[in-house]
Amino acid sequence: MTVREELEHQEHKRLNPLAAFADQSKGRLRFEEPREEDVRTCYQRDIDRIVHSKAFRRLIHKTQVFLRPEGDHYRTRMTHTLEVSRIASTITRALGLNEDLAEAIAMGHDLGHTPFGHAGEAALSTCLGKPFRHNEQSLRVVDVLEKDGQGLNLTHEVRLGILGHTGEYWPETLEGQIVRRSDQIAYVNHDIDDAIRAGILTNEDIPNSISAVLGTNHRDRINTLVCDAIFTSREAGAVCLSPSVDKALKDLRAFMFEHVYRNPVAKGEESKAKAMLQRLFEYYIAHPEALPEDFQPQLSFDGMERTVCDYIAGMTDNYAVDKYTEIFIPFGWNVRG
Repeated sequence: MTVREELEHQEHKRLNPLAAFADQSKGRLRFEEPREEDVRTCYQRDIDRIVHSKAFRRLIHKTQVFLRPEGDHYRTRMTHTLEVSRIASTITRALGLNEDLAEAIAMGHDLGHTPFGHAGEAALSTCLGKPFRHNEQSLRVVDVLEKDGQGLNLTHEVRLGILGHTGEYWPETLEGQIVRRSDQIAYVNHDIDDAIRAGILTNEDIPNSISAVLGTNHRDRINTLVCDAIFTSREAGAVCLSPSVDKALKDLRAFMFEHVYRNPVAKGEESKAKAMLQRLFEYYIAHPEALPEDFQPQLSFDGMERTVCDYIAGMTDNYAVDKYTEIFIPFGWNVRG
């Protein structure tokens, strides 16, 4: 028995029967012959493929909520991803489900996010004339764009968990559903933390009806939500929150939309970011020869708009600013030059 087979055997001994077992995966987009010397299950391999990808490394320079914040402690897409992964691992472990699958989905769920957060998503939606959805782009990154067009060839369960972390599609595995819930728990709470750091919110601003259920500080809110997800899901045999906690989380999200996500302090620069990405899109549509060499072959089979969209969506905040400066700002006024 190989090391991989031993790990797969151990999963059946220790995990909940409702878990997604590695040796029962529906497989990859392209079949890969198992390697005798491989010491990892298919989901463990997927974690490594994602973490070693270029798209994953770029997350550290992509905005979460605050555009180019001053200070080292604001969240980026990378730190958000790590927080989602830790929350998902805690819930998954407590429910006896497959931590490796949950970690792989969490690590890959935001790979398709644009520069400048949801402002970039809105800009590309305008450019394309249809909604740009980052969960769909995340799937496109792992299926098509990584490894010079080969994609990462991930397992079915990881791919659809990434797609279903938000939006209409619901993941078929409990691990994927846990990541979806963990994403909500993570971003609402760390966005509160960042908003307090930015001086646009205090813990006391959160309505008492919410704090009475979830707690009055970051640690207590996370703990309440995670513990409630564990104990309620155990009783229900499905991933869910208790009615009172679920309502409090929804109320907290609504509060955040009103006071933070649409706050002019947090979002004051968004119109500039959108305009910048829209001008870059228009420029590359008019000058496809200016696209990097590795994007040139894509033009012939994906077309102009899709290729330019993929290029811009993959940019970090800094890279987008640098390309805009290089193309549109005269050298004498280019303070970055």
